[in-house]
Amino acid sequence: MTPIFIAGPCVIENTDVLEAVAAELVRLRDKLDIDIYFKASFDKANRTSLSSFRGPGLEKGLQMLGDVKAKFGLPLLTDIHEAWQAAPAAEVVDVLQIPAFLCRQTDLLVAAAQTGRTVNIKKAQFLSGLDMRYPVEKCRESGAQEIWLTERGNSFGYNNLVVDFRNIPDMQQFTPRVIMDCTHSVQRPGAAGGSTGGNREYVPAMALAAKAFGANGYFFETHPDPDKALSDGPNMLFLHDLEKVISSLL
Repeated sequence: MTPIFIAGPCVIENTDVLEAVAAELVRLRDKLDIDIYFKASFDKANRTSLSSFRGPGLEKGLQMLGDVKAKFGLPLLTDIHEAWQAAPAAEVVDVLQIPAFLCRQTDLLVAAAQTGRTVNIKKAQFLSGLDMRYPVEKCRESGAQEIWLTERGNSFGYNNLVVDFRNIPDMQQFTPRVIMDCTHSVQRPGAAGGSTGGNREYVPAMALAAKAFGANGYFFETHPDPDKALSDGPNMLFLHDLEKVISSLL
């Protein structure tokens, strides 16, 4: 199966960041002849602190994502946190993503599946790859035609994640498209004094290890200046490093 790539800033910050990232994704799409999806969140509903930046919200965020699609021609992916968000988001984006913490929420899965859009379900930090059979079944039985699964590591508390790469072939028993979230998997949840830390230097190795285990999709959060990003900066790739990492996977 031809690999796909998903990349973009963690959260919608402003038009300048969206367009800088989108322009680079178009350049890489054309240069490397790859399928690449633009990802950004209109709302980050599971931030560590109440004071953390969440994004512009549904209405404004979808408008900004729609502008990116119109200007750059990239397919879009965004995450939803509540069932009522599925229908309006599906009017704009091509893939609805179910956040890892919410992957067992039946109403959310059903609502996403019923839109007819592709549904990308991120594996919860507290589940095994084999446990993802049941979220897939919920979506499939609710009418989803295409379902992706994404590995993003497991949490045992203590501000860290561990990736068991056996989850990738395990999840391919349920759906052929299994994606490695190479940047969220190097998070250090809650390890930065009220926000999430991370180790972006391990991202290239995470991607190559996932390829060895059969992943056929790769998810990268990227930003022109991750150290100034408003969400997930410590685990995001610098935008200028994205080409090197993607090229290593081709």
